[in-house]
Amino acid sequence: MKNFLQPGDALDCVAPSGGVVSGTPVIIGSLIGIASVTAAEGAPFTLQRKGVYRLPKTSAQAWTQGAKIYWTSGGKATTADSGNTLIGIAAAAAANPSDFGDVLLGPTTV
Repeated sequence: MKNFLQPGDALDCVAPSGGVVSGTPVIIGSLIGIASVTAAEGAPFTLQRKGVYRLPKTSAQAWTQGAKIYWTSGGKATTADSGNTLIGIAAAAAANPSDFGDVLLGPTTV
């Protein structure tokens, strides 16, 4: 293939308004991933697009494996879709209460 550029597991991006923090989800339009480094607004950084990440979650939720997971504007993973952005699926069950959950990044098939 002459038009293949890269696998896309990690993309070079420019940090949006407010910058990015290493290990946290970043949403740039419809592009979603995890920042590999902390970068100030306008600085280059690598966005990890695939993998399973342990993320802070809404403590008072129980997750089942395979549940759709969304990111809130307050910086928590949640199963509540209203007003939140879909980031992936629960890679494992998470108890209520618990502060973290494992999320497989990427689109869901449901």
